[in-house]
Amino acid sequence: MAERDLVVDVRGLKKYFRVRQTLFSKGYDSPWLKAVNGVSFQVSPGGTLGIAGESGCGKTTTGRMLLKLEDPTEGEYRFNGRDVTHVKRRELRQFRRQAQMVFQNPFEALNPRFTVYRSLLEPLLIHGIGSRPEQEQRINAAMERVGLKPPNTYYEKFPHQLSGGQLQRIVLARALIVDPIFIVADEPVSMLDVSVRAGVLNLMQEITASMQLATLYISHDLSLIQYLCDDTAIMYLGQIVEMGSTDAVLASPEHPYTQALVAAIPVLDPETEPPEVKIKGSVLSPIDLPEGCLFQNRCPYAERICRSEEPPLESKQSGRSVRCHVVN
Repeated sequence: MAERDLVVDVRGLKKYFRVRQTLFSKGYDSPWLKAVNGVSFQVSPGGTLGIAGESGCGKTTTGRMLLKLEDPTEGEYRFNGRDVTHVKRRELRQFRRQAQMVFQNPFEALNPRFTVYRSLLEPLLIHGIGSRPEQEQRINAAMERVGLKPPNTYYEKFPHQLSGGQLQRIVLARALIVDPIFIVADEPVSMLDVSVRAGVLNLMQEITASMQLATLYISHDLSLIQYLCDDTAIMYLGQIVEMGSTDAVLASPEHPYTQALVAAIPVLDPETEPPEVKIKGSVLSPIDLPEGCLFQNRCPYAERICRSEEPPLESKQSGRSVRCHVVN
């Protein structure tokens, strides 16, 4: 796909945080925490990319950089054909009208002192969109799109008066009301009851498809990724270790870490023996990373080269991109 047809085009994006000095570390150079360590991927209009991995692997920091809530330490970020890696402050408002986020916790994403109407009006006021009748029309349309009908029955309600599923629909309506072209959904249903998750996920799938939104889903739940995403990127210690079509990545994982994640999915059939999770040890500290492969201390297939040379993320015979020396 041509670069001009991509909504998100990320190349070698990195984000390092300087570790705060303590009383005992003063006088020494502060180390760097490598939260995101060189990720590259693309998302096209209507495309859905899922980023999965353990807590602390850099998923959320990646999403925050794509929304310009964090500035990258290195790398390039092109959005809708334009370089926004270091976008000027005056251009940031225009960018954020096109890129919106659906937060993990709807209870914390809404101002408890705002009514539903005021919460949905806020982004329209910030971006100077429409006259008051046009704003009310947009609010009604957004609420109906997320299944809150009739809209006026919710206008004067406060967040504490609504259920978790209703609140997440309000958060989604607020993101959609400014007509974005890119959505980042960070664990969008993890705070909801199981009974309402399916309804919210179906709604998000329907809306992103009908509006042709480029969407990035961030989750540790591989079943959610499998249900919603066309492509999947598996992250480990700030790097993408495997990326490809979701069906291929989850059906026949190639990187040892991806294999372990898939093996850890509970098996519903009590008569089926669950696959063995072969990895060992614990995740290394992102502050003091070793030479070579970052998965070397946990990998059951590690060879000598894994301890001396960092494997690149490269296309394999399967057509997927894998960061591993031992995968052909």
